[in-house]
Amino acid sequence: MTRTLLQAENLRVELSGRRGTLRAIDDISFTIEPGEVLGVVGESGAGKSLTGAAIIGLLEPPMRMTGGQIRLAGKRIDNLPNEAMRRIRGKEISTIFQDPLTSLNPLYAIGRQLVETIRTHLDLSAGAARDRALSLVHEVGIAGAGERFDHYPHQFSGGMRQRIVIALAIAANPRLIIADEPTTALDVSIQAQIIALLKRLSRDHGTAIMLITHDMGIIAETAHRVAVMYAGRIVEIGAVRQIVTNPRHPYTRGLMGSIPRIGGARHRLRQIEGSMPRLNAIPPGCPFSPRCPEAFDACRRGRPDLLPANGTDAACWLYHMAPALAEAVADG
Repeated sequence: MTRTLLQAENLRVELSGRRGTLRAIDDISFTIEPGEVLGVVGESGAGKSLTGAAIIGLLEPPMRMTGGQIRLAGKRIDNLPNEAMRRIRGKEISTIFQDPLTSLNPLYAIGRQLVETIRTHLDLSAGAARDRALSLVHEVGIAGAGERFDHYPHQFSGGMRQRIVIALAIAANPRLIIADEPTTALDVSIQAQIIALLKRLSRDHGTAIMLITHDMGIIAETAHRVAVMYAGRIVEIGAVRQIVTNPRHPYTRGLMGSIPRIGGARHRLRQIEGSMPRLNAIPPGCPFSPRCPEAFDACRRGRPDLLPANGTDAACWLYHMAPALAEAVADG
């Protein structure tokens, strides 16, 4: 049996302010296996990026983790001292941020940045580190690696800078990569190349990837499983094919219904009425209930847990009902 690489249990993130304590991540649990791509999708403000930041220990005050545990290969990492966590970042867990310019030092050539990263985490000589850095530049698809090695970040296009960030992320052979909107603001052809690169990493190197995005097309193309987030909670999680073709939670069905499709009959795109609630205005019960066309009294009174829902796990009171009635309601 494959040993679970990452396990988040009952993760909770809160922030304190003048209006009291607000809960941004509300008791979520999930796992990622070696070589698996877990897609995390949802609207802006759902808590996707905060979840990634909590895992890698980069929450910025006043955000703080107030509950739950995070385990990497069975070892708890959420309670480690800063210095111990710093050693894990880069070597065991790496991050690809949305804007590559936030990850690259504009004053240093990309070759120098790669070599320094490699020597920080791996016991290699300067010459061996340079050889590995050149190999990485070539592996991520930058032509003329030897010539571009001494170029600075501003001398590369946005897509090329993102490739360099990926090279930095895999420099020490991490077991887990958290990719936070890695293709945003890139044109479609570059997006496809970046996605192909991430898929190759998971397939050829056994790297686990947590892919955070709002783009269901990228999720469908890349992920093995999908976690759908809403208002700081996971509302549905399951295999990508099941989520895309047969979503069970009303919110997930709304997301799928808003995606344009090529071919077949043309229909007016659905939209989910309303907007996600602010942290200080999350309603009691199911947070999606004010926008849900299928909400009933139980939805407004109590918060449902994730339950088996005909192929996925969904946090919806429909699946606390009798199975036949739940199926009839869900299928309209």
